[in-house]
Amino acid sequence: MKDYSLYDILGPIMIGPSSSHTAGACRIGYMTRNMIKRPIVRVQFDLYGSFAKTYRGHGTDIALLGGILGFAQDDERIVSAYEIAKEQGLENSFVLMEDDDEHPNTVVIKADTDVGKHWVVKGISIGGGKVVIKSINGIDVDYTGEYNTILTHHTDSPGMLALITALLAEQKINIANMRLYREEKGKKAICIIENDEAIPEETVKRLQIIQGMHYVNIIDRIYE
Repeated sequence: MKDYSLYDILGPIMIGPSSSHTAGACRIGYMTRNMIKRPIVRVQFDLYGSFAKTYRGHGTDIALLGGILGFAQDDERIVSAYEIAKEQGLENSFVLMEDDDEHPNTVVIKADTDVGKHWVVKGISIGGGKVVIKSINGIDVDYTGEYNTILTHHTDSPGMLALITALLAEQKINIANMRLYREEKGKKAICIIENDEAIPEETVKRLQIIQGMHYVNIIDRIYE
């Protein structure tokens, strides 16, 4: 039987009113921003299910936008997200989708960076402020943000995982969970490595010079 913490039951400390529609939404935006690691100049939120039906009433819109601006779920600046986005020149829009096949609390975030790169991230809010990222740029993943996480974007090739894990072992970084997702054999792949320890910058630099590695993102754990 799963053990539940007080946070699982009551939700996190947050700008309300809803742990699923506000705190969870903010965390999806926050995690997306931390994946991208570049200034975002334009963002569109495609809202599905309950997110589409209640997004203004539950503050889902300002929570998502606040997350993209880098605000945690308890940051009071969330209530001024539209004004702050305007001050920063961040274009934003919300599209209400009619497809009922998605999870009830689903958002697809489409973001353009200052260097013209386009990102598409799908996330769901599963209650109590907890979230799952379900896809990144068309590649299906399953990422929760509960650990300090390394995201590697690389070309699928023999030995790549061995190189990554050997380097982490050398750095005495303990892997909690590790999953590989790929477009297809020999093409784009994403490896999500959840770790107990924070990831030193030196480790990132060494991962980035592995042949076939395109870039490496670090996302600090988001849960209390």
